[in-house]
Amino acid sequence: MPRRSSTSMKDVAALAGVSLGTVSNVVNSPALVSAATRDRVEVAIQKLGWVPNESARQLRAGRSRVISMVVMDISNPFFTDVLRGVEDEVHDRGYHVQASNSASQPERESEQLRVLEQQRVGGVLLAPVGGPNGRADALRRRGIPVVIVDRAGDETGYCSVSVDDVEGGRMATDHLLGLGHTSVAVVGGPGTLHQVRDRRLGAEIARGQHGGTASLLTVTTPSMEAASGVAAADQLVSLPDAERPTAVFAMNDLLAIGLLQGFVTHGLRVPDDVALIGYDDISFAASAAVPLSSVRQPRADLGRRAAELLFEEMDAVDHDLAHEHQSVRFTPELVVRRSTAPAGAKAPASG
Repeated sequence: MPRRSSTSMKDVAALAGVSLGTVSNVVNSPALVSAATRDRVEVAIQKLGWVPNESARQLRAGRSRVISMVVMDISNPFFTDVLRGVEDEVHDRGYHVQASNSASQPERESEQLRVLEQQRVGGVLLAPVGGPNGRADALRRRGIPVVIVDRAGDETGYCSVSVDDVEGGRMATDHLLGLGHTSVAVVGGPGTLHQVRDRRLGAEIARGQHGGTASLLTVTTPSMEAASGVAAADQLVSLPDAERPTAVFAMNDLLAIGLLQGFVTHGLRVPDDVALIGYDDISFAASAAVPLSSVRQPRADLGRRAAELLFEEMDAVDHDLAHEHQSVRFTPELVVRRSTAPAGAKAPASG
């Protein structure tokens, strides 16, 4: 077996001609060190083969330099884009990000939070299945801050970042009703997700703003995945022609992509036979076979702001300062593409 290296931080500092504090900053907070000095220290580290003892540092600090993000569906590009925003902010502060997938299962989410408490992570960004649970409270009692992502935290006593989903649902439905559609299917689920409830409420608000004469058909799905969208299309296509909605509001883009696939399979044209709008505006929305109209969420901004709030709370905990929780809410944006058109109108050839 090879012998463990006896090289220390002091050896690195001597070779690079800097102080121990400078070596520590290069490892833990590189943005605080000039590029020239950082390069000199990194060359010394490489020459000596020194590896920082993260376990020892973690024991001294009480927590690691890892920020963990727990999301409901890691396969959903929405959360991937949020994570990119988190990474941009975290990397600049000398921390690292790890992601966990709760698969929309409360028990799995609780177990992941329990493990993160044992690992003494620096902080947790949580996109909860329901609301913050007892495990999240246990993390905070241990001095590990938690910020809620994609859900308002003003009623839970946590910092949070979210998007106004009621307004987003209103925007999507208002767009369809404004195009003259009087029968709209609102597709998404399960109803236990607060995003689903808020977007449905927004759809009802839009209906009221248009006089309340339009019909809204609620189609509840078991998940927010493309396969559920395909199944929802099958359900809608099976309706008699007179009862089939002429427009569909899918509560996320994955559902919308599944619906588009299902409609095409059944010979329906989008938007000639049925208009379709999604939610999130993931990258696949613009590149779909029929580019999807969607309600855009500022995904990367959500991630960056969540990380900023987390570091603010971590700093307050470290220095025993008072901390006032903030609930930051972004406004969504309507993005119109080819998948929506006026009722009874032919779609343009391109756009």
